[in-house]
Amino acid sequence: MTIDAISRIRRFNRAVTAEVGALDTSFLGRGRPLGVARVLNAVGHGRQDVGSLRDYLGLDSGLMSRLLRSLEEEGLVVTLPHPGDARRRVVALTEAGRKEFAAYEALSNARAAELMARIPRGDDLLRAMDLVATALGRDRIAIEETDPRGEAALHCLTAYYAELGRRFATGFDVARSRDPDAADMMRPRGAFLVALSDGLPIGCVGLKGKGGEVAEIKRLWVCPSARGFGLARRLMEAAEAAARSLAIGVLRLDSNSALTEALQLYRRTGWTEIARFNDDPYPDVFFEKRV
Repeated sequence: MTIDAISRIRRFNRAVTAEVGALDTSFLGRGRPLGVARVLNAVGHGRQDVGSLRDYLGLDSGLMSRLLRSLEEEGLVVTLPHPGDARRRVVALTEAGRKEFAAYEALSNARAAELMARIPRGDDLLRAMDLVATALGRDRIAIEETDPRGEAALHCLTAYYAELGRRFATGFDVARSRDPDAADMMRPRGAFLVALSDGLPIGCVGLKGKGGEVAEIKRLWVCPSARGFGLARRLMEAAEAAARSLAIGVLRLDSNSALTEALQLYRRTGWTEIARFNDDPYPDVFFEKRV
C-alpha cells in the first residue's frame, strides 16, 4: 500500500464526510439532508440574496431552486422580489424558520464542543482546521470596511499585539506605541479593513488619516493560517484604494526589522524607504508610497 498525498487527502475527505453527517438523510436528526440544512443556515446568517446565496454555496440554479422550494413547502422560508431590483429575488426565514435555524445552531455548537472534548491536542486540531478552511475558501475571502472598535477589528488587533510581543526582542506594549485614535481610521479621515473568511476575521489593516493629503498604514496583520495566499497584498491594495477614494495621495508606514515578511512585501510593491518620521519606540524602518 502506498501512503502518498492522494491517499492522505482521500482519508481526510472520508473522515470529514462522516463527521459532518454529509451522507445522513436526517442531518443532526432534524429530518432533512445536509444540503437543505446548509441553505437554511446561510439564510439564517444573513445571506438573503438568492444569487449571492447560490454563489456562496456553490450550487447551480436548478439545485438552488429545488432546495428553496423544499424549505418553502415546510414553511421555513419565503422568497420575494428584491426591493430594489425586480430581476432579483431574496429569501427570508419565517418564524418557524428562525426556530429551526436556532435548533440547528444549538445542535451544531454542541457537536463541535463534543468533538473538542474527545480529541487530544485540540489546539493543534483547530490550527489545522483553520488552515484547511482558509485554503479551500480562499476565493471567498472578503475584505470589508468596519469600525476599528468593533468585535472583528478587536479580535485581529489583539492577535496582532500578541504576535508583536512574541517577535520583538523587547516585547510589545501598545500603551507605549503610537496607537492611532479610532476616529482617524474611520471615514472621512481614514478606514479600517478586515478580511473575513466565511464570516471569521483573519486579517486587518488600518488607514490612519488626519484629513490631509498624507496618511499612514497601520496594523497590517494576517492570521498565521491564512499566510501564503496573498492576503496581505490584498489588504494593502484595499487600503490604497480607500486612500485614493479619500483624496489621499501619499502613504507612509513604519515597521520593525523583525517583521521580515512585511518588509519584503513593502519593497516588492513600490514602497520607498525614507527617514524616521515619528518617535514611536518600536519601529526602525520607515516607508512612503504615492498612490
